[in-house]
Amino acid sequence: MSDSRKRHEALLYHAKPKPGKIEVIPTKKYATQHDLALAYSPGVAEPCLEISKDQKNVYKYTAKGNLVAVITNGTAVLGLGDIGPLASKPVMEGKGLLFKIFADIDVFDIEIDATDVDKFVETVKAIAPTFGGINLEDIKAPEAFEIEKRLIEELDIPVMHDDQHGTAIISAAALKNALEIIEKDIAEVKIVVNGAGAAAISCTRLYLRLGAKNENIVMCDSKGVIRRDRDNLTSQKQEFATTEDINTLEEAMQNADVFIGLSKGDIVTPEMLLSMSKDPIVFAMANPIPEISYDLACATRDDIIMATGRSDHPNQVNNVLGFPFIFRGALDVRATKINEEMKMAAVNALADLAKQSVPEQVNIVYDEVSLSFGKEYIIPKPFDPRLIYEIPPAIAKAAIESGVALEPIDDWDKYRDQLMDRSGIGSKEIRLLHNRAKRSPKSIVFAEADHLDVLKAAQRVLEEKIGKPILLGRKDVILALKEELGFTAEVPIYDPKTDEELERRNYFATKYWETRQRKGISLHQAKKLMRERNYFAAMMVNEGQADSLITGYSRPYPTIVKPMIELIGKDKGVSRIAATNLMLTKQGPMFLADTTINVNPSAKELAKISQMTYKIAKMFGMKPNIAMLSFSNFGSSKSESSRKIQDAVSYIHRYFPNVNIDGELQADFALNSEMLAKEFPFSKLNGKKVNVLIFPNLESANITYKLLKQIDGSESVGPIILGFKKPAHIIQLGASVDEMVNMAAVAVVDAQQKQRKKK
Repeated sequence: MSDSRKRHEALLYHAKPKPGKIEVIPTKKYATQHDLALAYSPGVAEPCLEISKDQKNVYKYTAKGNLVAVITNGTAVLGLGDIGPLASKPVMEGKGLLFKIFADIDVFDIEIDATDVDKFVETVKAIAPTFGGINLEDIKAPEAFEIEKRLIEELDIPVMHDDQHGTAIISAAALKNALEIIEKDIAEVKIVVNGAGAAAISCTRLYLRLGAKNENIVMCDSKGVIRRDRDNLTSQKQEFATTEDINTLEEAMQNADVFIGLSKGDIVTPEMLLSMSKDPIVFAMANPIPEISYDLACATRDDIIMATGRSDHPNQVNNVLGFPFIFRGALDVRATKINEEMKMAAVNALADLAKQSVPEQVNIVYDEVSLSFGKEYIIPKPFDPRLIYEIPPAIAKAAIESGVALEPIDDWDKYRDQLMDRSGIGSKEIRLLHNRAKRSPKSIVFAEADHLDVLKAAQRVLEEKIGKPILLGRKDVILALKEELGFTAEVPIYDPKTDEELERRNYFATKYWETRQRKGISLHQAKKLMRERNYFAAMMVNEGQADSLITGYSRPYPTIVKPMIELIGKDKGVSRIAATNLMLTKQGPMFLADTTINVNPSAKELAKISQMTYKIAKMFGMKPNIAMLSFSNFGSSKSESSRKIQDAVSYIHRYFPNVNIDGELQADFALNSEMLAKEFPFSKLNGKKVNVLIFPNLESANITYKLLKQIDGSESVGPIILGFKKPAHIIQLGASVDEMVNMAAVAVVDAQQKQRKKK
């Protein structure tokens, strides 16, 4: 991606459809005058009076208990430096977004125009009553240390400067596990820290709490080794000044056991790495370019344990493993501060989690057969769903035991369930899908690449390393559009109608004719059909010249389904092709089927559709809980439609008892667990969150998914074709670029699965 295009896309992302990345939405009904009278005057007076009687009631009647302020003065923003409060606002909004999607914490970002410590502190103190916690961000050292210290002392809500403590906590957990693997004692290892900013200082302090010895630590800044005889050292640097007679990073690295990089890219050489002791631990955490690249480090030493801040290599040291869950636990017990005990609890919880058996969902996402504790897995993955219900309880317990919790938790099982419920927000499934595709990108034929949006999607697929596009269409049009988009990468472009493709076209035609010659297709007809992109694309997949295909953007769905069924064919054991949509709703992800193909499936066909949807849900790392929907509940109607659902459920219960499915059910009972348990305590879905909905016919399924998409604002991935022999996916007419990119990721994952089955 060109720099100019990156810039344009980033600006557009932040500006459209509405400026910014976060918003405030109502949590109560407001449709009627009665609602408004409760929300504001006169009803609002009642909670005000209750709070005036007892200020603790503010947590009962307002959002304070789930509201964190992300506060900065913009003096040390990412790698941008001192850009000021206004320019820092997009970063703070981004932090707010991460709080919400990972831990369901609401955020107001606060940018303060003050570099003076006293003024900054007074401003934060003045607005603190609004919030349940304060996350300080991107404040330069040494002021950051004093600001945090004073606010912790002077406020009665949790305060944490994430730049300091987030990296410290995650890297400390990783270091603890790395040392355990190589059987070295933290009290004896020599540690070199390159960088002396807020993060580096905080990391080193936390390593001391883990048991490291100050005399075994050498810290370097931009001027070299921090020695006691250097002039004008800050008080923080003086803590780690050495008496050793060394001056350079190169000298410091000799015989070192651990290297901690919080500085800049490409400053560690292979020679430096080779000078380290046996089984070196290297955390090169500069972003986006580490102090030494992962591949170079591993090629230089095969006994290394390597971690970076990047997501494309093992052992990513990522603050998102920490701050959302630390604040979640602190808020849930109304902690008055985030103390050292809570930080250490986070370190130990993260370290312990990496040693536990990894859920299959995580293995699937990261395309691993089985992740297990070892050199390439020393800390949990950022997309591990266990983080939300494992880390906050550890933080909450530490807060209670250290005496800073005002609302202790009695029922930990109930708390764990509450945390699991919070994990259903956001669209992390999309991130998981893309991440999985990137692990092993496959080739994708875009059959309509001479349309601007299709080409945009192909460009993103390539640039985001989701897959390897192959473009079909009029070559002159595609090249012109590529130039318009700044799409400079070389990718295969084929026009099935040109003489250039005559040989391949005839080969495909012959192959197709051989399979259809007894079904009314002549060789002449076959050659004619191969001039059409969909036929040509399907044959590319059939003949192994591409791994998957995407089509459907410019033509009605039914006109494409037929040739795909004819050419691609059904997978072994599949009697009917079907389709499902993954809907990313406010209640969490849900699969809806059959949304596009079978008009009025029979009971047995519904059972087969349920089985196929069950498999695709498992492919996405979900544990499927399937509701078969109707207008009736468990035999309350004797209609033909209801009996059809009953027969389908009965069939699966009889022959596939491991599939968790029940019905027939009305949609509200399926999605409301309390209603279901009260009226139908015998249901197999009791105590489970339904995440797959099977509809009695095409009308109900198609209408529902399109209503959800438009009215509820749910994001849709699909339709995902179920039952094809090869990875072929048909998008909806006029699909958006995002929808096509997501479907490309599905196509890649589908191809990965099918290739794995062959082995």
